[in-house]
Amino acid sequence: MNLNPSQAEAALHTTGPCLVLAGPGSGKTATLTKRTEYLITQCGISPANILVVTFTKAAAGEMRRRFEQNTDKKYRSVSFGTFHSIFFTILKHAYHYSAANIMREETKYQFMREIIAKRRISCEDVAEFSGDILGEISVLKNSGVSLENYYPVHCGKDVFQMLYREYTGYMRNARLIDFDDMLVFTKELLEQRPDIRAAWQQKYTYIMVDEFQDINRLQYETVRLLAGSAANLFVVGDDDQSIYRFRGSMPELMLNFPKDYPSAKIIRLSVNYRCPKEVVQMA
Repeated sequence: MNLNPSQAEAALHTTGPCLVLAGPGSGKTATLTKRTEYLITQCGISPANILVVTFTKAAAGEMRRRFEQNTDKKYRSVSFGTFHSIFFTILKHAYHYSAANIMREETKYQFMREIIAKRRISCEDVAEFSGDILGEISVLKNSGVSLENYYPVHCGKDVFQMLYREYTGYMRNARLIDFDDMLVFTKELLEQRPDIRAAWQQKYTYIMVDEFQDINRLQYETVRLLAGSAANLFVVGDDDQSIYRFRGSMPELMLNFPKDYPSAKIIRLSVNYRCPKEVVQMA
């Protein structure tokens, strides 16, 4: 398998929860792709039952490319994707959404500017204020906090609640969703429809998440719903590195993973393949 002992231990993990702590250059992508291959070729798991999630389209594409480079074509029904692409797939099946239902960025800003003008809200720069409010709406949606309990930074609470309700009301009437709604609606769907939740749990019996330190609460709770009681949840992250806290990521979710899953195996990938010995020693 051409892996070091820690990588091999992770790649050969079969059932149940597992947390892999992996620093930069420790070969986590190789570990994830080898585990995917192992589950299929040695454990008899159908490729269609495996879901591999990461945060960017480029990272998902690279992982798929590296997996397909070393495996037979018949194994290529593994689902590699971002949270948004996977969750939108679930929504498409439930609500028959298409790309036309996704709100364009320019439409979001245009509508927010129209609300601000209609309500005659005073601000120094309408474009900047619109961006600030849309950013706060995104944070609110991803936080799981109710609108009533959210305290905005860029305007008063009453003004923010009015802007939020008008913005979301417009989207609902136009049957539009934004990228945050993909997460919110998927979680609500899986919570409220046990039949749909069970169907997707049967579809994705093995779930792997890369860059787990960048997950937010909404994404984490939705992934847990998908994993269900089988909890075949294999997560990989670096506990010293998180770049998305500004949009709601919570590295502490990764650190609390063993509390949520007391039976979880914890594996550390401690060998650095990216830097020469002198750089690692200096660091």
